[in-house]
Amino acid sequence: MKAKIKPRIDLENRTKLETVIPLSVPFIINVDPTDMCNFQCKFCPTGDRQLMKNTPGRNSGGMDFNLFKKLVDDICEFEKPIKVLRLYKDGEPTINPHFAEMIRYAKEKKCSERIDTTTNGSRLSPEKNLEIIDAGLDRINISIEGVNAKQYLDFASYKINFEKLVDNIRHFYENRKQCEVIIKINGDTLSKEDQNKFYEIFGDIADGVYIEHIMACWPEFELNGVEVNQQVGIYGQEIKEVEVCPYVFYSFSINSDGTASLCFLDWSRKLIIGDVKTESVKDIWNGKKLRNYQKMFLMKNRKKHPICGSCGQMTHGLPDDIDPYAEELLEKIEEKCITVSK
Repeated sequence: MKAKIKPRIDLENRTKLETVIPLSVPFIINVDPTDMCNFQCKFCPTGDRQLMKNTPGRNSGGMDFNLFKKLVDDICEFEKPIKVLRLYKDGEPTINPHFAEMIRYAKEKKCSERIDTTTNGSRLSPEKNLEIIDAGLDRINISIEGVNAKQYLDFASYKINFEKLVDNIRHFYENRKQCEVIIKINGDTLSKEDQNKFYEIFGDIADGVYIEHIMACWPEFELNGVEVNQQVGIYGQEIKEVEVCPYVFYSFSINSDGTASLCFLDWSRKLIIGDVKTESVKDIWNGKKLRNYQKMFLMKNRKKHPICGSCGQMTHGLPDDIDPYAEELLEKIEEKCITVSK
């Protein structure tokens, strides 16, 4: 097998957040090319079509390309490039007809050190692959929902030509140039035989492969027919709950309609902190709404929050724990607020 067995995030070479907070420039900005998906996965709120129809702010469709260019230009206003521009949040990014153009525009503007995305891979084709690769994508995370067509139909309610999917992924890998290919699957619903089959199928057509575990990361959303793994977290790590959400100190998200969310898990649009249609990305990052959330977490009041209090990411999905540094970080945040207000 050519591929390394590694998760889609780097668990080893991570910056110690307690040494850099508060950040003047975010590490990661998630931008959603579209909030719609062609799959209906059991673990994902976007897959629940009726729920999306009844959720204000959802089903807005693809991000307008001019809006995307505006927010990229905004990101260039930071004193240095962000580490990652992540073209993914709620939907299947390749549905947006301007997806490759988005990559190319951001790449040419040099607003980030790296551009990556996550896709279900169903819309990949030799033509689209070359467009994406030539545009300059640095990393693609491909989520596999089964090792045959029947499993896809059961888990994602999607009728797929599995052999064609594999062929298209192989084509992408063989023509990838600078683009790293990571392929992952949820293993808790698979037999040991199917887990081995996953490695056999994808182990030679990826740079990295990984079998993840089930977690309920989406606040206020009940998983449909799948059970959360209570032995280990999503990456096989120890389950451990934290009070302080680390993500809000180095990242935030921009939805396909231009609204900005505190969190990449804000599927219900209840954590809005701004709107890039009327505000700059830099002003949102330095704004009071985000700062107040940071203070709330550092004061360890997360459990009192109606959305964040029940977030499964805080038990099953975290790579960082800054709880022990909450008091000193709160002082630093408040000092920054005083300095900015002068």
